Amino acid sequence: MFDARIRPVIDPVLNRLGVLLAATGIGANGVTLIGFALGIGAAIAIATGHFLLGFVLIALNRIADGLDGAVARATRKTDLGGYLDISLDFFFYGAIPLAFAIQDPASNALAAAALRCSFYANGSAFLAFAIMAERRGLTTDHQGSKSLYYIGGLAEGTETIVLFLLMALLPGWFAVLAWGFAAVCFVSAGARVLIGVKALGHTSDND
Repeated sequence: MFDARIRPVIDPVLNRLGVLLAATGIGANGVTLIGFALGIGAAIAIATGHFLLGFVLIALNRIADGLDGAVARATRKTDLGGYLDISLDFFFYGAIPLAFAIQDPASNALAAAALRCSFYANGSAFLAFAIMAERRGLTTDHQGSKSLYYIGGLAEGTETIVLFLLMALLPGWFAVLAWGFAAVCFVSAGARVLIGVKALGHTSDND
């Protein structure tokens, strides 16, 4: 919901940093992989009860997630880079709730399962529409320059980052935060399906 509003603020900074990183010879895929390692490190830290370390590593993971695209824009965007970026993002999004479930299964497992299910619903609606949009030649830059068609929703990257950081700062509130955000994600997934149906429906007779 807030991604499109934040992009004009953070993209100029990220683009400048991307140019500097590209000048050192660091590739966008390398930044993506480093960011993924940081994200998995965050999950391990949380699963073992080191929440503040998890907070820092989540923040660094998200910074890297912004920088890899900036480096790609400063050099050359590739299909491989876009594929790695979105795939590893989803691995990370699933790993953090799992980490909280491992850390305290009695209190967190059910809420973590609900949150992961909502991510699955939201992500499938998002990715399925991106495939159909590619087939029909639909494009958008509303969410910034992306490797695929990014259909907006209530629950996007910004909201998820804030959620994970709050969970790491307030681990005792994980279940409440997870249930609440799962509800938002399910609503977002439903809205994305409706948007997709409306956008693709007029060509359905040709499928």
